[in-house]
Amino acid sequence: MDSATSERPDTGVGRATRRDAQRNHDLIVRAARELFALRGLTVGLNDVAHHAGLGVATVYRHFPDKSDLVKAALETPAREMVDVAEEADALQRGWDGLALLLRRGADLLAANLGLRDAALGPEHYSPDGGVARRAFETRLARLIDRARVDGDVREGVTVQDVVMILWMVTEVARHSAEVGPTVHRRYLQLLCDGLRACPTQGELPAPPTDLQFAEVSRSWAGA
Repeated sequence: MDSATSERPDTGVGRATRRDAQRNHDLIVRAARELFALRGLTVGLNDVAHHAGLGVATVYRHFPDKSDLVKAALETPAREMVDVAEEADALQRGWDGLALLLRRGADLLAANLGLRDAALGPEHYSPDGGVARRAFETRLARLIDRARVDGDVREGVTVQDVVMILWMVTEVARHSAEVGPTVHRRYLQLLCDGLRACPTQGELPAPPTDLQFAEVSRSWAGA
């Protein structure tokens, strides 16, 4: 018997099963994307199942590990964040790139708390093992260095400082979104002004240690 005759026929039942499986997969990813954006990555698989109108067993069948679901739900917005960083890094003056990254990045993170948790929170929240996050932070560090060389950024500013600013501004956005979707931009501008170099600025106090920074980020992300 040749291989063609030994293959199982593609029955209508098989095609329907595959269609149902794909439909459920899409429902789960869409539900996760919506919930993560609204509530962050502390959302559980039970919540996703309820939002998708499916049983939790169906969710676990498609995504036995929550990190796989996070990756599927946040892959596109994480790429958008990296694209913004690349666009900012391509600008001629470092400060212009840094300002663009903060402005556009804050808007993206404010609109998607799951993306915020993945981009700013503990590394295990990152949907791709930290690849997009490291790419973002690498470009951010380069922009800060370039702006410092140009004399536009005060001495002592670090990547962690900018991440803290994004946490603060997106918290404002989270609490003001319903009454004023752009309120957070005012406070971003005030904080950005604090990054600029000027002759009258005093020396910055010591930055937080890596452990302190990690604990603050973990607390904000609800980890």
